[in-house]
Amino acid sequence: MSVMLETSLGELVIDLEVEKCPRTCENFLKLCKLKYYTLNAFFNVSKDFIAQTGDPTATGTGGCSFLSHLHTLSNSSTPPPPRYFPPEILNSLKHIHKGTVSMAVAPTDPPGCGSQFFITLADSIEYLDGRHAVFGHVIEGFDTLDKINEAFLDKDGRPLQDIRIRHVEILEDPFPDPSDMITPPLSPLRPPDLDIAGVARIADTENPFEDKPEDEKEELRRKTAAASSALTLEMIGDIPFATVRPPEDILFVCKLNPVTQDEDLELIFSRFGKILSCEVVRDKKTGDSLQYAFIEFDERESAEQAYFKMQNVLVDDRRIWVDFSQSVAKMNGSFISTNPRRGGRGGRGGGRGGRGGSDASGVVGGHGRRDHGHGGRYREDVGRDADGYGMVFETPRGSERKRSESFSPKREIQKDKYRERSRSRSRERERHKDEYGRDRRAEHRDRERYRERDRKRDRSRDRDRDRNRDRRRE
Repeated sequence: MSVMLETSLGELVIDLEVEKCPRTCENFLKLCKLKYYTLNAFFNVSKDFIAQTGDPTATGTGGCSFLSHLHTLSNSSTPPPPRYFPPEILNSLKHIHKGTVSMAVAPTDPPGCGSQFFITLADSIEYLDGRHAVFGHVIEGFDTLDKINEAFLDKDGRPLQDIRIRHVEILEDPFPDPSDMITPPLSPLRPPDLDIAGVARIADTENPFEDKPEDEKEELRRKTAAASSALTLEMIGDIPFATVRPPEDILFVCKLNPVTQDEDLELIFSRFGKILSCEVVRDKKTGDSLQYAFIEFDERESAEQAYFKMQNVLVDDRRIWVDFSQSVAKMNGSFISTNPRRGGRGGRGGGRGGRGGSDASGVVGGHGRRDHGHGGRYREDVGRDADGYGMVFETPRGSERKRSESFSPKREIQKDKYRERSRSRSRERERHKDEYGRDRRAEHRDRERYRERDRKRDRSRDRDRDRNRDRRRE
């Protein structure tokens, strides 16, 4: 009767001694059937000695027998069975050969076996004879045992890189299931000791010895840095979510001649397809061109053709650079329009178009703010507000109006309600003040009346005392 353990270092096939150790073998097989050992770690490895596992907590103090575990899973109201069962230690089964599988005996009173077991990594370990219960032998996978034996360990004897049992396959089970047996659960996806371990370890899926080419390492570093930067931008609100992808129909054009206008670029790029917008980014105060622009096409294929055909083309005596835009401002327009003063952090520009800073519009990819001057072609198109980049543009001269001066019926109603509440509160305060003043004045008059009565009583007492003194003298 055999069981195959698929570990992170290879497979181990164990032949069980079901005739000599039926209780131990049944306990082991039923725990395997309930996926108890799946993702368990080899938490105690001693070179040329043993490799111990079977404790979900990976501390050496956890684990229980099959009956105890079944009682916990079934939530039965019956008295719980003991955590351990008596060990089956036989003189005919000893730790003579490498790959001997034994159930660890807990030092309790009386001693007992639960779920922890170990595999010997060398021959002739007589020290363990009579102390632990042998119940099987490894018949395939000795190269896996050699890999476990050569693992790097910490001071507590646990491998620095986790070695885990990924899967358990029961090749044959001669023992019938108990009457209260439950349906085997699904295999766990998270190691049971991951939240218990206090030290960060190398995962069993990682390969610390893998030697990658330098270009692959650099690519991996860039991806890691990009993911970290994207998460930071999401946290500060510059992008809607970290996994957002830039649009594929917008081109970023830089190294423009300062005299190049929107109409010039649109005329040149319109031969590749319909253009929805063509905007040269300008300085907010001076209106001078910042020498880069964004061109939005109706179709992605048109943008791809323009990208391949217009790279390094001479426009107004300047060789331009064309790349796909990395801006996600259109996707974040609702946030940007409500935060016009929000400034962005520095980031990578439009592809290889250069480095730049992200402005209030969330646009990344240029040297300066993406604020358009008064020459923007689409600024006056009211219908383009919903399809634009969500930026706050300067209004043309002669029609400037502050945002706070715009009329809103809802805002006026709220203002009226606020004024009414303020007047009501003022009247209430005045009323309380008048009532309080009247009460204070009445209290003052009563106090003065009491004082005058006391003074009259004192004067009358003094006159009576003087009169009595004169009579005694006579």
